[in-house]
Amino acid sequence: MTLLALVALPFVGAILVALLGERLAPSRFISLAAALAEAALAGVAIADMSGRIVPSLSWAPGGILGMVPLSLALDGLSAPLVALTALLAVVATLASWGIADRPRAHHALLLALEGAVMCVFLAADLVLFYVAWEAVLIPMYFLIGLWGHENRKHAATKFFLFTFVGSAFMLIGVLAAISGTGATVLSDVPRVLTPSTQRLVFWLMAAGMLVKLPAFPVHTWLPEAHVEAPTAGSIMLAGVLLKMGGYGLMRVAAPLCPAAFAEAAPILFALGAIGTVYGALAALAQTDLKRLVAYSSVAHMGFVLVALATGTAMGFAAAMLVMVSHGLVAGLAFFLVGSLADRTHTRHIAELRGLGGSVPRWSTLFVFTSLASLGLPALSGFPGELMSVLEAFKAFEWWSVAAVAGVLLAATYNLRAVRAVVYGEPVERWASLADVSVREMLAAAPLVLGIVVLGVWPGVVTAMTEPAVATIVQLVQGGVR
Repeated sequence: MTLLALVALPFVGAILVALLGERLAPSRFISLAAALAEAALAGVAIADMSGRIVPSLSWAPGGILGMVPLSLALDGLSAPLVALTALLAVVATLASWGIADRPRAHHALLLALEGAVMCVFLAADLVLFYVAWEAVLIPMYFLIGLWGHENRKHAATKFFLFTFVGSAFMLIGVLAAISGTGATVLSDVPRVLTPSTQRLVFWLMAAGMLVKLPAFPVHTWLPEAHVEAPTAGSIMLAGVLLKMGGYGLMRVAAPLCPAAFAEAAPILFALGAIGTVYGALAALAQTDLKRLVAYSSVAHMGFVLVALATGTAMGFAAAMLVMVSHGLVAGLAFFLVGSLADRTHTRHIAELRGLGGSVPRWSTLFVFTSLASLGLPALSGFPGELMSVLEAFKAFEWWSVAAVAGVLLAATYNLRAVRAVVYGEPVERWASLADVSVREMLAAAPLVLGIVVLGVWPGVVTAMTEPAVATIVQLVQGGVR
Protein backbone atom coordinates (compact mmCIF):
# COMPACT_ATOMS: atom_id res chain seq x y z
CA MET A 1 0.00 0.00 0.00
CA THR A 2 3.05 2.28 -0.24
CA LEU A 3 1.90 3.95 -3.45
CA LEU A 4 -1.57 4.58 -2.05
CA ALA A 5 0.10 6.18 0.96
CA LEU A 6 2.19 8.38 -1.37
CA VAL A 7 -1.01 9.81 -2.81
CA ALA A 8 -2.97 9.96 0.45
CA LEU A 9 -0.35 11.32 2.88
CA PRO A 10 -0.24 14.90 1.50
CA PHE A 11 -4.04 15.10 1.54
CA VAL A 12 -4.12 13.84 5.14
CA GLY A 13 -1.54 16.47 6.02
CA ALA A 14 -3.63 19.12 4.27
CA ILE A 15 -6.70 18.14 6.29
CA LEU A 16 -4.75 18.28 9.55
CA VAL A 17 -3.39 21.71 8.71
CA ALA A 18 -6.87 22.93 7.72
CA LEU A 19 -8.27 21.87 11.11
CA LEU A 20 -5.73 23.89 13.09
CA GLY A 21 -7.22 27.33 12.68
CA GLU A 22 -5.10 30.31 11.73
CA ARG A 23 -2.15 29.43 13.93
CA LEU A 24 1.19 30.01 12.23
CA ALA A 25 3.60 27.66 14.00
CA PRO A 26 1.46 24.47 13.85
CA SER A 27 0.67 25.09 10.18
CA ARG A 28 4.35 25.37 9.39
CA PHE A 29 5.53 22.36 11.32
CA ILE A 30 2.76 19.94 10.38
CA SER A 31 3.16 20.94 6.72
CA LEU A 32 6.92 20.40 6.91
CA ALA A 33 6.51 17.10 8.76
CA ALA A 34 4.07 15.84 6.12
CA ALA A 35 6.39 16.91 3.28
CA LEU A 36 9.38 15.22 4.93
CA ALA A 37 7.39 12.05 5.59
CA GLU A 38 6.29 12.04 1.93
CA ALA A 39 9.91 12.40 0.81
CA ALA A 40 10.95 9.48 3.04
CA LEU A 41 8.07 7.36 1.75
CA ALA A 42 9.01 8.18 -1.85
CA GLY A 43 12.56 7.05 -1.13
CA VAL A 44 11.29 3.75 0.27
CA ALA A 45 9.02 3.15 -2.72
CA ILE A 46 11.78 3.88 -5.23
CA ALA A 47 14.28 1.71 -3.36
CA ASP A 48 11.80 -1.19 -3.45
CA MET A 49 11.18 -0.68 -7.16
CA SER A 50 14.66 -1.68 -8.40
CA GLY A 51 13.72 -0.93 -12.00
CA ARG A 52 10.60 -3.08 -11.99
CA ILE A 53 6.99 -1.99 -12.34
CA VAL A 54 5.47 -2.08 -8.86
CA PRO A 55 1.67 -2.21 -8.91
CA SER A 56 -0.15 -0.97 -5.84
CA LEU A 57 -3.90 -1.28 -6.38
CA SER A 58 -6.11 -2.07 -9.34
CA TRP A 59 -9.77 -1.34 -8.72
CA ALA A 60 -10.67 -0.72 -12.35
CA PRO A 61 -14.13 -2.39 -12.26
CA GLY A 62 -15.49 -0.53 -9.23
CA GLY A 63 -13.11 2.21 -8.34
CA ILE A 64 -13.60 4.99 -5.83
CA LEU A 65 -17.29 5.18 -4.94
CA GLY A 66 -17.92 2.95 -7.93
CA MET A 67 -16.96 5.70 -10.37
CA VAL A 68 -13.23 6.44 -10.65
CA PRO A 69 -10.94 3.45 -11.30
CA LEU A 70 -7.97 3.40 -8.94
CA SER A 71 -4.91 1.80 -10.45
CA LEU A 72 -1.47 2.93 -9.27
CA ALA A 73 1.96 1.80 -10.40
CA LEU A 74 5.56 2.93 -10.05
CA ASP A 75 8.27 2.32 -12.64
CA GLY A 76 11.44 3.94 -13.91
CA LEU A 77 9.57 6.59 -15.89
CA SER A 78 7.58 7.89 -12.94
CA ALA A 79 10.14 7.30 -10.17
CA PRO A 80 12.46 10.28 -10.95
CA LEU A 81 9.49 12.64 -11.09
CA VAL A 82 8.03 11.22 -7.88
CA ALA A 83 11.38 11.88 -6.18
CA LEU A 84 11.54 15.37 -7.68
CA THR A 85 8.01 16.19 -6.50
CA ALA A 86 8.75 15.04 -2.95
CA LEU A 87 12.00 17.02 -2.81
CA LEU A 88 10.56 20.25 -4.20
CA ALA A 89 7.56 20.04 -1.87
CA VAL A 90 9.95 20.19 1.08
CA VAL A 91 11.78 23.16 -0.46
CA ALA A 92 8.48 24.93 -1.22
CA THR A 93 7.33 24.42 2.37
CA LEU A 94 10.54 25.96 3.70
CA ALA A 95 10.18 28.79 1.19
CA SER A 96 6.68 29.45 2.62
CA TRP A 97 7.93 29.66 6.19
CA GLY A 98 7.37 33.42 6.35
CA ILE A 99 3.78 33.31 5.05
CA ALA A 100 1.66 35.05 7.70
CA ASP A 101 -1.44 35.69 5.58
CA ARG A 102 -3.80 32.73 6.08
CA PRO A 103 -0.98 30.23 6.68
CA ARG A 104 -3.42 27.38 7.29
CA ALA A 105 -4.95 27.64 3.83
CA HIS A 106 -1.60 28.23 2.12
CA HIS A 107 0.10 25.18 3.58
CA ALA A 108 -2.98 23.00 3.13
CA LEU A 109 -3.21 23.92 -0.56
CA LEU A 110 0.51 23.28 -1.02
CA LEU A 111 0.14 19.77 0.39
CA ALA A 112 -2.97 19.13 -1.70
CA LEU A 113 -1.04 20.20 -4.78
CA GLU A 114 1.71 17.71 -3.94
CA GLY A 115 -0.82 14.90 -3.51
CA ALA A 116 -2.52 15.63 -6.83
CA VAL A 117 0.78 15.73 -8.72
CA MET A 118 1.86 12.46 -7.09
CA CYS A 119 -1.37 10.88 -8.31
CA VAL A 120 -0.64 12.03 -11.89
CA PHE A 121 2.78 10.37 -11.85
CA LEU A 122 1.51 7.16 -10.23
CA ALA A 123 -1.76 6.72 -12.11
CA ALA A 124 -1.89 3.58 -14.24
CA ASP A 125 -5.42 4.19 -15.46
CA LEU A 126 -6.60 6.73 -18.04
CA VAL A 127 -9.56 7.90 -15.96
CA LEU A 128 -7.51 8.35 -12.78
CA PHE A 129 -4.76 10.05 -14.78
CA TYR A 130 -7.22 12.60 -16.13
CA VAL A 131 -8.94 13.18 -12.77
CA ALA A 132 -5.59 13.82 -11.09
CA TRP A 133 -4.48 16.01 -14.00
CA GLU A 134 -7.53 18.22 -13.50
CA ALA A 135 -7.23 18.19 -9.69
CA VAL A 136 -3.81 19.84 -9.92
CA LEU A 137 -5.45 23.01 -11.30
CA ILE A 138 -7.48 23.76 -8.17
CA PRO A 139 -4.77 24.29 -5.51
CA MET A 140 -2.44 25.98 -8.01
CA TYR A 141 -5.17 28.41 -9.04
CA PHE A 142 -5.79 29.47 -5.44
CA LEU A 143 -2.09 29.68 -4.57
CA ILE A 144 -1.59 32.16 -7.41
CA GLY A 145 -4.88 34.01 -6.96
CA LEU A 146 -4.73 34.46 -3.18
CA TRP A 147 -1.01 34.77 -2.37
CA GLY A 148 0.37 36.17 -5.63
CA HIS A 149 1.46 39.70 -6.45
CA GLU A 150 -0.32 42.73 -7.92
CA ASN A 151 -1.79 41.07 -11.04
CA ARG A 152 -2.42 37.73 -9.37
CA LYS A 153 -6.10 37.44 -10.30
CA HIS A 154 -5.43 37.96 -14.00
CA ALA A 155 -2.52 35.51 -13.94
CA ALA A 156 -4.52 32.88 -12.03
CA THR A 157 -7.45 33.20 -14.43
CA LYS A 158 -5.21 32.94 -17.48
CA PHE A 159 -3.44 29.91 -16.03
CA PHE A 160 -6.76 28.23 -15.32
CA LEU A 161 -8.32 28.99 -18.70
CA PHE A 162 -5.34 27.85 -20.76
CA THR A 163 -4.84 24.63 -18.86
CA PHE A 164 -8.57 23.91 -18.50
CA VAL A 165 -9.26 24.33 -22.22
CA GLY A 166 -6.28 22.09 -23.00
CA SER A 167 -7.62 19.55 -20.52
CA ALA A 168 -11.05 19.66 -22.18
CA PHE A 169 -9.48 18.51 -25.46
CA MET A 170 -7.59 15.89 -23.49
CA LEU A 171 -10.83 14.61 -21.95
CA ILE A 172 -12.33 14.09 -25.40
CA GLY A 173 -9.20 12.14 -26.34
CA VAL A 174 -9.46 9.99 -23.22
CA LEU A 175 -13.12 9.21 -23.92
CA ALA A 176 -12.33 8.40 -27.56
CA ALA A 177 -9.54 6.05 -26.49
CA ILE A 178 -11.76 4.27 -23.97
CA SER A 179 -14.63 3.92 -26.45
CA GLY A 180 -12.22 2.65 -29.11
CA THR A 181 -10.59 0.01 -26.90
CA GLY A 182 -12.99 -0.71 -24.08
CA ALA A 183 -10.01 -0.50 -21.70
CA THR A 184 -8.94 2.12 -19.17
CA VAL A 185 -5.82 0.58 -17.61
CA LEU A 186 -2.90 1.98 -19.58
CA SER A 187 -1.12 -1.36 -20.00
CA ASP A 188 -4.23 -2.78 -21.73
CA VAL A 189 -4.79 0.06 -24.19
CA PRO A 190 -1.73 0.42 -26.52
CA ARG A 191 -1.77 -0.84 -30.12
CA VAL A 192 -5.50 -1.40 -30.20
CA LEU A 193 -6.72 1.86 -31.73
CA THR A 194 -7.17 2.12 -35.50
CA PRO A 195 -4.81 4.52 -37.34
CA SER A 196 -7.50 7.14 -37.93
CA THR A 197 -8.59 7.02 -34.29
CA GLN A 198 -4.97 7.21 -33.19
CA ARG A 199 -4.47 10.48 -35.03
CA LEU A 200 -7.54 12.01 -33.43
CA VAL A 201 -6.77 10.74 -29.93
CA PHE A 202 -3.11 11.76 -30.10
CA TRP A 203 -3.73 15.39 -31.05
CA LEU A 204 -6.57 15.78 -28.58
CA MET A 205 -4.34 14.53 -25.77
CA ALA A 206 -1.29 16.40 -27.04
CA ALA A 207 -3.27 19.65 -26.96
CA GLY A 208 -3.57 19.46 -23.18
CA MET A 209 -0.05 18.17 -22.68
CA LEU A 210 1.61 20.80 -24.88
CA VAL A 211 -0.19 23.56 -23.00
CA LYS A 212 1.06 22.17 -19.71
CA LEU A 213 4.63 21.70 -20.97
CA PRO A 214 4.29 24.55 -22.21
CA ALA A 215 5.19 24.51 -25.91
CA PHE A 216 5.33 27.46 -28.26
CA PRO A 217 2.86 29.09 -29.06
CA VAL A 218 0.58 28.00 -26.17
CA HIS A 219 3.11 29.12 -23.56
CA THR A 220 1.85 32.64 -22.92
CA TRP A 221 0.18 31.77 -19.61
CA LEU A 222 3.47 30.67 -18.05
CA PRO A 223 5.46 33.94 -17.64
CA GLU A 224 2.52 35.71 -16.01
CA ALA A 225 1.76 32.77 -13.73
CA HIS A 226 5.40 32.57 -12.63
CA VAL A 227 5.81 36.29 -12.06
CA GLU A 228 2.61 36.67 -10.05
CA ALA A 229 2.79 33.40 -8.09
CA PRO A 230 4.21 33.27 -4.56
CA THR A 231 7.66 31.71 -4.28
CA ALA A 232 6.34 28.27 -3.28
CA GLY A 233 3.89 28.34 -6.19
CA SER A 234 6.65 29.20 -8.67
CA ILE A 235 8.85 26.40 -7.31
CA MET A 236 6.13 23.78 -7.74
CA LEU A 237 4.89 25.20 -11.04
CA ALA A 238 8.29 25.25 -12.74
CA GLY A 239 9.77 22.28 -10.95
CA VAL A 240 6.90 19.81 -11.17
CA LEU A 241 3.74 20.92 -12.98
CA LEU A 242 5.49 21.59 -16.30
CA LYS A 243 6.86 18.04 -16.20
CA MET A 244 3.34 16.66 -16.39
CA GLY A 245 3.25 17.61 -20.08
CA GLY A 246 6.42 15.75 -21.04
CA TYR A 247 5.50 12.81 -18.82
CA GLY A 248 2.03 12.59 -20.36
CA LEU A 249 3.45 12.48 -23.88
CA MET A 250 5.81 9.64 -22.92
CA ARG A 251 3.48 7.70 -20.64
CA VAL A 252 0.15 8.07 -22.42
CA ALA A 253 0.13 9.72 -25.85
CA ALA A 254 3.12 8.03 -27.52
CA PRO A 255 2.44 4.40 -26.55
CA LEU A 256 -1.32 4.82 -26.94
CA CYS A 257 -1.02 6.28 -30.45
CA PRO A 258 2.38 5.17 -31.84
CA ALA A 259 1.62 5.73 -35.53
CA ALA A 260 0.21 9.18 -34.87
CA PHE A 261 3.21 10.00 -32.66
CA ALA A 262 5.59 9.05 -35.49
CA GLU A 263 3.63 11.26 -37.91
CA ALA A 264 3.68 14.14 -35.46
CA ALA A 265 7.42 13.89 -34.68
CA PRO A 266 8.54 16.60 -37.15
CA ILE A 267 5.90 18.98 -35.79
CA LEU A 268 6.91 18.26 -32.21
CA PHE A 269 10.55 18.82 -33.11
CA ALA A 270 9.73 22.13 -34.81
CA LEU A 271 7.74 23.34 -31.80
CA GLY A 272 10.56 22.33 -29.47
CA ALA A 273 13.29 23.97 -31.55
CA ILE A 274 11.29 27.19 -31.86
CA GLY A 275 10.65 27.12 -28.13
CA THR A 276 14.33 26.83 -27.24
CA VAL A 277 15.24 29.86 -29.37
CA TYR A 278 12.16 31.96 -28.64
CA GLY A 279 12.32 31.33 -24.88
CA ALA A 280 16.02 32.21 -24.77
CA LEU A 281 15.55 35.41 -26.81
CA ALA A 282 12.62 36.44 -24.61
CA ALA A 283 14.69 35.77 -21.48
CA LEU A 284 17.49 37.88 -22.91
CA ALA A 285 15.11 40.83 -23.33
CA GLN A 286 13.71 40.82 -19.78
CA THR A 287 14.31 43.50 -17.15
CA ASP A 288 12.48 41.55 -14.41
CA LEU A 289 14.63 38.80 -12.88
CA LYS A 290 11.71 36.48 -12.16
CA ARG A 291 10.31 36.90 -15.66
CA LEU A 292 13.76 36.05 -17.05
CA VAL A 293 13.73 32.75 -15.14
CA ALA A 294 10.15 32.13 -16.35
CA TYR A 295 11.09 32.47 -20.02
CA SER A 296 14.13 30.29 -19.46
CA SER A 297 11.65 27.54 -18.52
CA VAL A 298 10.04 27.86 -21.95
CA ALA A 299 13.48 27.43 -23.53
CA HIS A 300 14.48 24.44 -21.44
CA MET A 301 11.20 22.62 -21.89
CA GLY A 302 11.70 23.07 -25.64
CA PHE A 303 14.61 20.63 -25.31
CA VAL A 304 12.16 18.09 -23.89
CA LEU A 305 10.09 18.22 -27.08
CA VAL A 306 13.22 18.08 -29.25
CA ALA A 307 14.34 14.92 -27.45
CA LEU A 308 10.91 13.28 -27.44
CA ALA A 309 10.44 13.90 -31.16
CA THR A 310 13.33 11.53 -31.94
CA GLY A 311 11.23 8.58 -30.72
CA THR A 312 14.34 6.72 -29.55
CA ALA A 313 15.25 5.26 -26.18
CA MET A 314 18.16 7.70 -25.92
CA GLY A 315 15.85 10.59 -26.81
CA PHE A 316 13.31 9.63 -24.16
CA ALA A 317 16.10 9.25 -21.60
CA ALA A 318 17.42 12.69 -22.58
CA ALA A 319 13.94 14.19 -22.14
CA MET A 320 13.75 12.74 -18.64
CA LEU A 321 17.21 14.09 -17.79
CA VAL A 322 16.24 17.57 -18.99
CA MET A 323 13.01 17.49 -16.99
CA VAL A 324 14.68 16.41 -13.75
CA SER A 325 17.52 18.89 -14.23
CA HIS A 326 15.14 21.73 -14.99
CA GLY A 327 13.08 20.87 -11.91
CA LEU A 328 16.16 21.19 -9.71
CA VAL A 329 17.61 24.29 -11.39
CA ALA A 330 14.35 26.21 -11.84
CA GLY A 331 13.26 25.31 -8.32
CA LEU A 332 16.49 26.74 -6.94
CA ALA A 333 16.33 29.80 -9.22
CA PHE A 334 12.79 30.73 -8.19
CA PHE A 335 13.66 30.10 -4.55
CA LEU A 336 16.61 32.50 -4.77
CA VAL A 337 14.71 35.18 -6.70
CA GLY A 338 11.81 34.98 -4.26
CA SER A 339 14.16 35.20 -1.30
CA LEU A 340 15.82 38.29 -2.76
CA ALA A 341 12.51 39.95 -3.66
CA ASP A 342 11.27 39.48 -0.09
CA ARG A 343 14.29 41.45 1.11
CA THR A 344 14.54 44.14 -1.55
CA HIS A 345 10.86 44.41 -2.66
CA THR A 346 12.02 44.65 -6.26
CA ARG A 347 12.86 42.27 -9.09
CA HIS A 348 14.15 44.84 -11.58
CA ILE A 349 17.60 43.78 -12.77
CA ALA A 350 18.80 47.38 -13.14
CA GLU A 351 18.16 47.99 -9.42
CA LEU A 352 19.85 44.78 -8.28
CA ARG A 353 23.49 45.34 -9.07
CA GLY A 354 26.63 44.76 -7.07
CA LEU A 355 25.08 42.18 -4.73
CA GLY A 356 28.24 40.06 -4.61
CA GLY A 357 29.66 42.16 -1.80
CA SER A 358 26.55 42.59 0.33
CA VAL A 359 25.01 39.09 0.07
CA PRO A 360 27.88 36.75 -0.86
CA ARG A 361 26.08 33.49 -0.02
CA TRP A 362 23.05 34.43 -2.13
CA SER A 363 25.32 35.57 -4.95
CA THR A 364 27.31 32.34 -4.88
CA LEU A 365 24.13 30.28 -5.12
CA PHE A 366 22.82 32.50 -7.93
CA VAL A 367 26.01 32.13 -9.97
CA PHE A 368 25.93 28.36 -9.40
CA THR A 369 22.29 28.19 -10.55
CA SER A 370 23.01 30.27 -13.66
CA LEU A 371 25.93 28.03 -14.62
CA ALA A 372 23.72 24.96 -14.21
CA SER A 373 21.01 26.61 -16.32
CA LEU A 374 23.38 27.39 -19.19
CA GLY A 375 24.56 23.76 -19.29
CA LEU A 376 28.05 23.93 -17.80
CA PRO A 377 29.70 20.47 -17.91
CA ALA A 378 29.62 18.61 -14.58
CA LEU A 379 26.30 20.28 -13.68
CA SER A 380 22.87 18.82 -14.34
CA GLY A 381 21.96 20.91 -17.38
CA PHE A 382 24.76 19.50 -19.51
CA PRO A 383 24.07 15.75 -20.05
CA GLY A 384 20.40 16.02 -20.94
CA GLU A 385 20.81 18.89 -23.40
CA LEU A 386 23.84 17.26 -25.00
CA MET A 387 21.97 13.99 -25.48
CA SER A 388 18.97 15.90 -26.86
CA VAL A 389 21.06 17.68 -29.49
CA LEU A 390 22.95 14.52 -30.50
CA GLU A 391 19.77 12.47 -30.88
CA ALA A 392 18.06 15.30 -32.73
CA PHE A 393 20.95 15.48 -35.20
CA LYS A 394 20.56 11.76 -35.95
CA ALA A 395 16.85 12.13 -36.59
CA PHE A 396 16.54 15.62 -38.09
CA GLU A 397 20.12 16.34 -39.22
CA TRP A 398 21.00 20.01 -39.68
CA TRP A 399 17.63 21.25 -38.50
CA SER A 400 18.92 20.48 -35.00
CA VAL A 401 21.20 23.54 -35.28
CA ALA A 402 18.22 25.52 -33.96
CA ALA A 403 18.52 23.64 -30.66
CA VAL A 404 22.25 24.41 -30.56
CA ALA A 405 21.39 28.09 -30.97
CA GLY A 406 19.19 27.76 -27.90
CA VAL A 407 22.16 26.47 -25.90
CA LEU A 408 24.32 29.43 -26.96
CA LEU A 409 21.56 31.91 -26.13
CA ALA A 410 21.13 30.28 -22.72
CA ALA A 411 24.73 31.11 -21.93
CA THR A 412 24.10 34.69 -23.04
CA TYR A 413 21.06 35.47 -20.89
CA ASN A 414 22.36 33.65 -17.83
CA LEU A 415 25.77 35.34 -17.88
CA ARG A 416 24.12 38.68 -18.56
CA ALA A 417 21.97 38.23 -15.45
CA VAL A 418 25.00 37.28 -13.36
CA ARG A 419 26.97 40.31 -14.55
CA ALA A 420 24.06 42.69 -13.95
CA VAL A 421 23.02 41.42 -10.52
CA VAL A 422 26.15 40.10 -8.82
CA TYR A 423 28.77 42.45 -10.25
CA GLY A 424 28.85 46.14 -11.02
CA GLU A 425 28.77 49.23 -8.85
CA PRO A 426 27.08 48.36 -5.51
CA VAL A 427 23.83 50.11 -4.64
CA GLU A 428 24.11 51.88 -1.31
CA ARG A 429 20.71 50.76 -0.02
CA TRP A 430 21.71 47.08 -0.39
CA ALA A 431 24.85 47.49 1.73
CA SER A 432 23.15 46.15 4.87
CA LEU A 433 20.95 43.59 3.10
CA ALA A 434 20.53 40.34 5.03
CA ASP A 435 22.11 37.30 3.38
CA VAL A 436 20.39 33.94 3.08
CA SER A 437 19.54 32.39 6.43
CA VAL A 438 20.36 28.95 7.79
CA ARG A 439 16.84 27.79 6.94
CA GLU A 440 17.25 28.96 3.36
CA MET A 441 20.64 27.30 3.06
CA LEU A 442 19.09 24.04 4.29
CA ALA A 443 16.37 24.37 1.66
CA ALA A 444 18.87 25.08 -1.13
CA ALA A 445 21.37 22.36 -0.12
CA PRO A 446 19.51 19.29 -1.53
CA LEU A 447 18.90 21.10 -4.82
CA VAL A 448 22.58 22.04 -5.11
CA LEU A 449 23.55 18.45 -4.31
CA GLY A 450 21.09 17.08 -6.86
CA ILE A 451 22.41 19.42 -9.58
CA VAL A 452 26.00 18.27 -8.97
CA VAL A 453 25.14 14.56 -8.70
CA LEU A 454 23.07 14.59 -11.88
CA GLY A 455 25.82 16.49 -13.68
CA VAL A 456 28.61 14.03 -12.88
CA TRP A 457 26.46 10.89 -12.69
CA PRO A 458 23.45 11.12 -15.07
CA GLY A 459 23.24 7.34 -14.85
CA VAL A 460 21.43 7.76 -11.53
CA VAL A 461 18.40 8.72 -13.62
CA THR A 462 19.04 6.93 -16.92
CA ALA A 463 19.64 3.57 -15.25
CA MET A 464 16.34 3.96 -13.43
CA THR A 465 14.40 4.94 -16.54
CA GLU A 466 15.99 2.43 -18.95
CA PRO A 467 13.57 -0.53 -18.49
CA ALA A 468 10.45 1.63 -18.73
CA VAL A 469 11.78 3.67 -21.65
CA ALA A 470 12.72 0.48 -23.53
CA THR A 471 9.19 -0.86 -23.09
CA ILE A 472 7.60 2.37 -24.32
CA VAL A 473 9.92 2.68 -27.32
CA GLN A 474 9.20 -0.95 -28.20
CA LEU A 475 5.47 -0.18 -28.10
CA VAL A 476 5.95 2.92 -30.23
CA GLN A 477 8.12 1.23 -32.85
CA GLY A 478 5.98 -1.90 -32.89
CA GLY A 479 2.85 0.19 -33.35
CA VAL A 480 4.41 2.06 -36.26
CA ARG A 481 5.34 -1.16 -38.03
